[in-house]
Amino acid sequence: MKGSVAEEHLYLAFSHQHRDSILPLHTSISLFLLSYCDCKLFKVFLVPTGEDVGDQCVTKNLAGDLEVHLISRCQLPVVVQSCSLPAVVVKDDKFCRAGLSVVLRHIIQKTFEADPSKKDVLELLGFKKTCLKACAEVSQWTRLCEISIPLAVERFLTASPEHCQAIPPDILLLERKLGEPVRVHNDDKIRRQKLQQQKAGAKAAVPVLGKEATEESKTGKVHEHPPSSLELSVAFSKLLAQEAPEAISREAPHIRRTKTSDLPLLDHVFAEGLYFTVADLVLLPCIHQFLVSSKKQGKNLVNLPLISSWYRRVQEVPGVKKAAGKCNMELLQLPELMPAPEEQLQDSSSAPEELEEDNEDSHFIGGPRPTMTKLMENGIEAKFSPHPCPSWTLDWTSLPSAVSPGEGKMSRDRALRKQQQLNNLVAAVTKLAKPGDVIVDFCSGGGHVGIVLAYMMPSCQVVLIENKELSLIRAKDRSDELGLNNIWFIQANLDYFNGTFNIGVALHACGVATDMVIEHCLRARAAFVVSPCCYGFIQNTVKFKYPRSHQFKEILSYKEHMILCRFADQTAVQLPPERRLIGKQCMGLVDLDRAWAAEEHNYSVQVISMEPESCSPKNNMFVGIPT
Repeated sequence: MKGSVAEEHLYLAFSHQHRDSILPLHTSISLFLLSYCDCKLFKVFLVPTGEDVGDQCVTKNLAGDLEVHLISRCQLPVVVQSCSLPAVVVKDDKFCRAGLSVVLRHIIQKTFEADPSKKDVLELLGFKKTCLKACAEVSQWTRLCEISIPLAVERFLTASPEHCQAIPPDILLLERKLGEPVRVHNDDKIRRQKLQQQKAGAKAAVPVLGKEATEESKTGKVHEHPPSSLELSVAFSKLLAQEAPEAISREAPHIRRTKTSDLPLLDHVFAEGLYFTVADLVLLPCIHQFLVSSKKQGKNLVNLPLISSWYRRVQEVPGVKKAAGKCNMELLQLPELMPAPEEQLQDSSSAPEELEEDNEDSHFIGGPRPTMTKLMENGIEAKFSPHPCPSWTLDWTSLPSAVSPGEGKMSRDRALRKQQQLNNLVAAVTKLAKPGDVIVDFCSGGGHVGIVLAYMMPSCQVVLIENKELSLIRAKDRSDELGLNNIWFIQANLDYFNGTFNIGVALHACGVATDMVIEHCLRARAAFVVSPCCYGFIQNTVKFKYPRSHQFKEILSYKEHMILCRFADQTAVQLPPERRLIGKQCMGLVDLDRAWAAEEHNYSVQVISMEPESCSPKNNMFVGIPT
């Protein structure tokens, strides 16, 4: 380890111990990853959720060879107290990473930075390093791995025997996803080799499993039927940094001529497809606890042949059994299961419908006029409140360069438009804020809004929340240059921020993110100043259904509302003026629906056009105040 690396503190929640696992499962997952990576870079703290937890019962035989410290919630750094755990913060710093996926990805990256020889650890982040990078609010897969399955297993473990007869729907959903065809980068070549293999009536050679797996095989711990399919050969070859089976590089002429649509599909080897990723390490402690509990209850796992195969296969990955041993996870040796008859799999229909988005209305033909006319016939038209201070502007020439958005890599024209956008938001926040207020800049990106607010309002505490690490690091560098002491940085999905605040602000929150920001403000009874963006990305999600307000729901269907959203994106300057005008009206209607939905929660909400309107094609702005 490099001596110059700053000490980082990892905070994990602790509610209670269940057999060989710590609950919540997010904590067991984090400890398991640390063991798998053999990472000692973090000082680990357990934060009990109860009051009667003693040191010994927390730390004994639970964290492997890691040194674990106990700390109460009130002793946490203030920035961490605003977040759901797990969370990581550099000691005595203002930069916090919170939420399971963000923390796990950070552990992997820091492990590789400290020891670049651990390329297998970096490979856990998957193709283009995007595994579990998309936030759970918009990614069904991240939500399933990060939230749904851990919670489902925790409920299963803690339920009374009479209430845990059925397999949790989210487990059934994972089983179904493991049966879906695999799509991987450049899979055409592998699929052609699979076709050649099938025509030859032969199977690919089994790769050597490496030193650790070889040693484990001597003790009889490796599965009796080692992997023998082409997919497994490819997967384990990459996993063990071996050459892929040589035949993959040679194809017969008739194989090369086969249409892509006629090639056989690839089967899952691991959770995300062919390759072992951090998603497998997230799921293993969860599925392990579910299987152990099911076995004790005498449950038949015939409905879960793919999960059972996956569970056996993951154990063959070098390092997994060693990490499990450190964490006192006694992995089960499951028999190979045959897929159940179709009639026995009817329970899988109980998989959560909320994760199966009905997108049949997402593709449509037609313009917005019929929908707009339908609203007009019911007395609903886009309406904008007058701008409270249209000519207000910051004196940008007198501000330090690090405050200006031009400090980033953008053109002069774009920097000017960004300054104009900031004028609007800062003016609105200035009218709302008072000394001592906490102002949260949601979806902060590089901190254009938050840094200006922190600099202009030194008596307020400003919090920047952003999921993209590099953007937030750039914001912190600008803040450090300015010497700001009233600013925090939180890399997290919005749902992992649970702090109290007075004003929420967001500049061009994309699609559903606008509704997420407004919802956070409603829950906190905070005022909000929000500029929406990317209306075309709006769609029903687990948490949000459209239209939002009672008035719009009584008139428009989901499909009709989506028509407004799609055409609200057509405001680009290069479009004909009439089309831009229709786009602006659609923007106004979509945002009127959002404003009315917020007013149902006892808010006064205005929809305002930014000044000048040319500052952005997406120039609407909400100002909401609790009444």
